[in-house]
Amino acid sequence: MRASLIQIAVDPDESVNARRQRAASLIAARRGADLVVLPELWPVGAFAYTDFENEAEPLQGPTHDLMAKAAADAGVWLHAGSFVERAPDGTLYNTSLVFTPEGERAAAYRKIHRFGFDQGEAVMMGAGEELVTVALPQTTIGLATCYDLRFPEMFRGLVDAGAGTLIVAAGWPERRRAHWTLLAQARAVENQSYVLAVGTAGTHAGIQQAGHSIVVDPWGEVLAEAGADEEVLDVEFDPAKVAATREQFPALKDRRLGLAPPRLR
Repeated sequence: MRASLIQIAVDPDESVNARRQRAASLIAARRGADLVVLPELWPVGAFAYTDFENEAEPLQGPTHDLMAKAAADAGVWLHAGSFVERAPDGTLYNTSLVFTPEGERAAAYRKIHRFGFDQGEAVMMGAGEELVTVALPQTTIGLATCYDLRFPEMFRGLVDAGAGTLIVAAGWPERRRAHWTLLAQARAVENQSYVLAVGTAGTHAGIQQAGHSIVVDPWGEVLAEAGADEEVLDVEFDPAKVAATREQFPALKDRRLGLAPPRLR
């Protein structure tokens, strides 16, 4: 399976519409890939809280429509990263979209774990409530966004729902880059799954982004890693390795907790 992770730079001097068009061009150049993935909140910037309200869109708004067309034009499965969604009741959500190679929306995922410790996203946006997986021809992907990466129980839920490839779209800060790499590998090892984690590059709202998008196999081996600048990370991986790993080292079968309420004393 061929995947392309587009580590796009979020430049405050570039308009949202110009970045949408540039993202569409980058997707078009990935024709021949099976899956293309964009990062979190790339239209506006994950830390540009003051712009969230003005740049919010309905679910089927400009970002949705342009990304649907880009997926169809390139003939790829597209995880279009996330954008600021305004729901009909006015609530804002950090929402990811997945499109088929025909440009049909296959899924929308509202970020469950909001970052900010009672500031920023944590108070400005609503929390998603549903785990989301999408069955591709080669693998079932499970969707997560940035801060979700710190909550292993969420990934267990995605694996229980059939995911063999875990996708994390992020806007991760450079100052915590060591955590990014460590947690991506941990989620891969403990779930015996591939992890495709893509972040943004550049600096926005004064926050230097980590970049360093990464692809990890079910044994925790890093198959590919980007640098700090804008980059497209191309990688080939074998989804069959998930089942082989779980058969060779069947740790998931030995789970005791999480399958039923634990006995407390």
